[in-house]
Amino acid sequence: MLPGWGCEVAETKSARKPWEVEDGLWERIEPLLPVVERRYRHPGRKRLDDRRVLCGILFVLYTGIPWRFLPQELGFGSGMTCWRRLRDWNEAGVWQHLHELLLAELRAADMLDFSRAAVDSSHLRAMRGGPATGPSPVDRGKT
Repeated sequence: MLPGWGCEVAETKSARKPWEVEDGLWERIEPLLPVVERRYRHPGRKRLDDRRVLCGILFVLYTGIPWRFLPQELGFGSGMTCWRRLRDWNEAGVWQHLHELLLAELRAADMLDFSRAAVDSSHLRAMRGGPATGPSPVDRGKT
């Protein structure tokens, strides 16, 4: 296990909750997040800290509660704030970049094991003119 990934399991009572982001992982995520400048003329309410919002997003995803029921007492902001930030980060490609970054780190550490990899046919293009597969169980007239 690479240190600082937030995946280590502690056997103590003070173990991290699954939605709390470890410092090492946050250092990888923070540079990927889009910077939103505060408006000068009409600044509005101060923007909630990205790390807190990320913890709120992870809390909702881990527990499965609806966004609107995210408890305010936890300090993650409202469920709508977390949902909007998740949407914005997704549109900015944050998750794709993070995935690529972590895969590159795993490759560099020679920690990827492709022996258990599964390929889903919905992600691969079907090649035309390939070998005949035999009669179709659905349409008896076609191979």
